[in-house]
Amino acid sequence: MSRSPRTVAVVLAGGTGQRVGLPIPKQLVKIAGRTILEHTLEVFEATASVDEVLVVMHPDHIEEVRAIISAAGLAKVTDVIAGGSTRNETTCRAIEAISAGLAEGEADPKVLFHDAVRPLLSQRVIDDCVRALDRFEAVDVAIPSADTIIVTRTHGDDGEFITDIPDRSRLRRGQTPQAFLLSTIRRAYAVAAGDPNFEATDDCSVVLRYLPDVPVYVVHGEEHNMKVTHPVDIFIADKLFQLAHHTAPAAADEAGYRSALEGKSVVVFGASYGIGADIADMAESYGARVFRYSRSGTGTHVEVPEHIDKALAEAYTAAGRIDYVVNTAGVLHTGKLAETDSATIENATLVNYLAPVHMARAAHRYLAESQGQLLLYTSSSYTRGRSGYSLYSSAKAATVNLTQALADEWAADGIRVNCINPERTATPMRTKAFGLEPAETLLTSEAVARTSVDVLISRLTGHVIDVRRQDPFKSVSDPAAIAAVLPAEDEI
Repeated sequence: MSRSPRTVAVVLAGGTGQRVGLPIPKQLVKIAGRTILEHTLEVFEATASVDEVLVVMHPDHIEEVRAIISAAGLAKVTDVIAGGSTRNETTCRAIEAISAGLAEGEADPKVLFHDAVRPLLSQRVIDDCVRALDRFEAVDVAIPSADTIIVTRTHGDDGEFITDIPDRSRLRRGQTPQAFLLSTIRRAYAVAAGDPNFEATDDCSVVLRYLPDVPVYVVHGEEHNMKVTHPVDIFIADKLFQLAHHTAPAAADEAGYRSALEGKSVVVFGASYGIGADIADMAESYGARVFRYSRSGTGTHVEVPEHIDKALAEAYTAAGRIDYVVNTAGVLHTGKLAETDSATIENATLVNYLAPVHMARAAHRYLAESQGQLLLYTSSSYTRGRSGYSLYSSAKAATVNLTQALADEWAADGIRVNCINPERTATPMRTKAFGLEPAETLLTSEAVARTSVDVLISRLTGHVIDVRRQDPFKSVSDPAAIAAVLPAEDEI
């Protein structure tokens, strides 16, 4: 029985960072708690359609990258090799390395070449490229151009002048990955080697020029699959990570949840009702030891540091470890800031922002010991302050920044920090603030809890994860069930 060809992702990381103006390669710059290279490698690590990953790195940083890969536990990375002085030479070295590892009689591998500095690549684009190689030998990724493209020429010292304006409807902006059957890209470069004037900036152009009989299929790319090239790109990429670009990790099966959670210790603040209670129930059902704390259930006030310290110490003494700390506690005060009294302002700030800060500080030593995770919660209002939500939205924006800062700060300790951004959710806190709303417009707390657990058992860190109604649990099925739940101020 013949095996399917393996798929190898080649991550091209040979840049030096000169255009970004940095002393280190841009792929080693940190955004959202990890280096750009790590984010990119994590994308391939997480996709089932890629079997192994080869990193091609600038020779001066190979050992550093190997250390990063080892610390991150990136199991699909089989090697880190030195890149060449040009993009073409770098590709050739990758082709040689893959060819050298071919087993006798092995099917023609699929090879994806991807820029290390495109960390926002989606699973969909990868899967489309891999599937396209079942029908075609060469595949590119591209998106339409929103801008008019002009052709210019320089006229002496007078500057540039337009010579042509091509039809924009036929123009595309190229991205990566570029994907090929190994034999095809190897043959293209073999032919190109005989051309003394050979020079190309990407691999599809080599196939297009030297193997004109091979069609290059185009997979539709995505705007956020941007390349970090200039200083402003680092800022944009960081913001895209912050603005909940990241989709939730795939849900595990029953055995997967049990394998990941059995014997683990989970501390949930805000666990009497809503999302916190559902997380606690789910984790417990898969064998975790869960410690539930809330204002109404245990008299635990998250705005009081001593209460947090006491809860964590109690859980650690009982279980001997703390693997996950989850904070769903929050208060929602609405109204104009000028008309809000000082006590309300103080309470909202203490519960919605200072509590996560105190919780993080207290949980650090426990999570460092277990290599665990801190999970916080934000709201869609963090992306833009809205009238009537000044206290809530500003605290939630601060929580997102806290998440990213701690993910970076604690990376060396092996602690992951993430933040869940649920769409409007049917919880007691929301019902108390807004009354009954159409069930089909709300997520269930169970849906948010399921995604939260998926994030807890994932490798993610430094991410804001959106939860939307298209998730498996789509809406509340019984509006009366919302009214039946007792209002509480300390749950999301």
